[in-house]
Amino acid sequence: MAKGKEVNVRVRPLDDRIVVEPLEAEEKTPGGILLPDTAKQKPQRGKVLAVGPGKLLDNGQRATIAVAVGDEVLFGRYAGTDVEVDGKEIKIMRESEVLAKVVK
Repeated sequence: MAKGKEVNVRVRPLDDRIVVEPLEAEEKTPGGILLPDTAKQKPQRGKVLAVGPGKLLDNGQRATIAVAVGDEVLFGRYAGTDVEVDGKEIKIMRESEVLAKVVK
């Protein structure tokens, strides 16, 4: 994923699902050592591109979703489903798989 580029996604998530663009894996360690592609870990941070309407509750109303488009979130290493749309790698996951929002 290229940093700074706006991604236009033609995917509309359902219920409490969100679409996340994973951020690039670190290429250097904090000590300055360059990492080869095989040593890089899967990114666990991403930018929210789309949000579903919320989970349908038993009373017929929709639950509100705590994240919004543009938020930067942290998620588990194996959270969500990796999908390629228009040549871009994205993740589709449930809101409950998001661990935290990054506050700037």
